[in-house]
Amino acid sequence: MQSTRWRQAVEWLAAAAKDPRQCKREWDHGTGTALLAAGRYWDVLSVPDRLGLLALDLLWSDPLKVSGPTLVDVMARRVGFFLPPDPSGQWVGFGVRHVSRGSWVAVPPPYRPTGRLEWLVPPDGTGTLHCPTTLEQALRTATGTLAVLTPPGPEPTEPDGW
Repeated sequence: MQSTRWRQAVEWLAAAAKDPRQCKREWDHGTGTALLAAGRYWDVLSVPDRLGLLALDLLWSDPLKVSGPTLVDVMARRVGFFLPPDPSGQWVGFGVRHVSRGSWVAVPPPYRPTGRLEWLVPPDGTGTLHCPTTLEQALRTATGTLAVLTPPGPEPTEPDGW
């Protein structure tokens, strides 16, 4: 059962590649990452890691809120939430980036981390994505929590990455 699930996840992710076969070869024999097109099957909402990890923790606290694929870039200190494509989506916040049609996302295979990229929640192969409304609420709550926990000081700088 587990290998079927991973196979489905690989096929689901690779479908977003220009050449799905080449994508799978790259995962297995190349650099281990592939560039996948955003905006067709999914968009990615990229946020600073502290915000993203806290929001993901809030999502996990409610078993009825199914979490979609979530990727972390440990070097850029960013968390990427995969959600339904929405070319007119308006996501606002410090360090928040909405990656959609016309953009590419570096993605490791769903079955292992690669370099700086790692799945916090790997895709399950069914196409399950984060619900934008639920994710927005978790991000708002996490932002409020971080505002209370973070002492006042100089404005943080934005890290490189997505």
